[in-house]
Amino acid sequence: MLISKMAAEGGGKEMNEIKTQFTTREGVYKLLTHSEYSRPNRVPFNSQGSNPVKVSFVNVNDQSGNGDRICFNVGRELYFYIYKGVRKAADLSKPIDKRIYKGTQPTCHDFNHLTATAESVSLLVGFSAGQVQLIDPIKKETSKLFNEERLIDKSRVTCVKWVPGSESLFLVSHASGNMYLYNVEHTCGTTAPHYQLLKQGENYSVHTCKSKSTRNPLLKWTVGEGALNEFAFSPDGKFLACVSQDGFLRVFNFDAVELHGTMKSYFGGLLCVCWSPDGKYIVAGGEDDLVTVWSFLDCRVIARGHGHKSWVSVVAFDHYTTSVEESDPIEFSGSDEDFQDQMIHFGRDRANSTQSRLSKRNSTDSRPVSVTYRFGSVGQDTQLCLWDLTEDILFPHLPLSRTRTHTNVMYATSPPAGATIITNTSSNTTNGNSSGANTPGINSLSTALPRSNSLPHSASTTATANNTNKAGGGIGSGIMDSAIATGVSKFATLSLHDRKERQHEKDHKRNHSMGHISSKSSDKLNLLTKTKTDPAKTLGTLLCPRMEDVPLLEPLICKKIAHERLTVLIFLEDCLVTACQEGFICTWARPGKVLRQNEAHDSLDLEHTG
Repeated sequence: MLISKMAAEGGGKEMNEIKTQFTTREGVYKLLTHSEYSRPNRVPFNSQGSNPVKVSFVNVNDQSGNGDRICFNVGRELYFYIYKGVRKAADLSKPIDKRIYKGTQPTCHDFNHLTATAESVSLLVGFSAGQVQLIDPIKKETSKLFNEERLIDKSRVTCVKWVPGSESLFLVSHASGNMYLYNVEHTCGTTAPHYQLLKQGENYSVHTCKSKSTRNPLLKWTVGEGALNEFAFSPDGKFLACVSQDGFLRVFNFDAVELHGTMKSYFGGLLCVCWSPDGKYIVAGGEDDLVTVWSFLDCRVIARGHGHKSWVSVVAFDHYTTSVEESDPIEFSGSDEDFQDQMIHFGRDRANSTQSRLSKRNSTDSRPVSVTYRFGSVGQDTQLCLWDLTEDILFPHLPLSRTRTHTNVMYATSPPAGATIITNTSSNTTNGNSSGANTPGINSLSTALPRSNSLPHSASTTATANNTNKAGGGIGSGIMDSAIATGVSKFATLSLHDRKERQHEKDHKRNHSMGHISSKSSDKLNLLTKTKTDPAKTLGTLLCPRMEDVPLLEPLICKKIAHERLTVLIFLEDCLVTACQEGFICTWARPGKVLRQNEAHDSLDLEHTG
């Protein structure tokens, strides 16, 4: 693993200087040193051989107006504090809950935001030995332990998340490349589970757990080759993006258990993934030191960003800085349905106005809006990068309505036809089709047009996806309450609540036990789900365009902000939060948020930046 000394080799004094503030077009972000969370003794943690420090937030909506809570892991320790953000200094002497584990280490965690109250919160914690624990750090209780005997999976838990909109379902990924769907109300059983095939496609398969009584796991997903490093649900909860050590991003329709599209890294594994606030774009990062922007609607890479000098460990969209502004009318072709799902959530204060302005883009009697997406990334090079994704990149085939200066764009060689070159002072556009795509732009993509670079779909698969989309609804109307879609023959058997009453179809009577991986039937199944794609042969294809085939973004800022590799980047309304492997969780006040508001009596000077 890279550490700061390795990252700084040959870099001189400037490379070793830790920044305590940085400036973007909206103003100055400042590090609040008094708002730094860590272990109570504040001694840097010896991170060698330890799992990454992770941070989770939840708001318990208490009456004090300070309902934010923070959870973070450092080594074998897990802490739960009141989070005071930019308002007050961190009081490390009073954790609400602290746990020290023996024989295993926390690797990830996630709060259930639906059920959180001032009296109780549900926190899932994944561990290096494969177990998942459900705890309540307010009541200081341990509710349940899943995969306790490691009969389901013996490998490290890489990511755990509650299924959006559910109070009881959660998804867990492992270094084995498997994901499992659990229900907190069900037990795991005392023997290794037996599985039967539900659905399979190119390099993935999904199994249900076969048992007389309902038990965990409800589903087992086998995705790609090597570790499944992270997954993320789309904002509406209907789709699931997974990144694996084999370098592939795979996006699934979670309800229909169908593959929507895929992308390959430039080289190496993909380590992190996130969705844009409107669900139209996915950003992934990994061992190629790049951030890659993938269009969900177009199923293709639309840009790469180069600014990191080592592996990218976290990517995240900033919902609060992503901007919408009205612009002069531009040409648009396509149906109104193309825009129905592009509502962007900017935060509590701006959500309603933003949604209404975005919906105006469908109207013929109002001016369309232009969108600039802000996202950030941190990596093992100890650097924080911020990026702007503007309509110059998103819609290169459309004439610009005004000069855009938000983003620097460069090309590794000559720019492809139809691309836009943006400098600090002016924008020049060339009309024509963008390289690697013969279809209209992302927002004008007709639903009838084929996705030229998505994986091949059989007629039955396409029918499945179409029927599921028409059925509407999220996970509640998909997996939780009824069959995937009533018109989908043999796949219409997946129901979590009614599993006891339902009989599985005869087509799925193959048994596969986790305890007998070497059995002949399992070997045959594994062969079926292995891909024959040679990663080297994907270079230059739509799965993985060459560097000169897509715009190459430059970061707005690229600053060294820690001594150790960075493992956390979270955007909040009044600040952004970063964490490094030494166990320090830092709060960076947004421009104009450093000064205290209605807390003049507080004697602490929050403007001190160290």
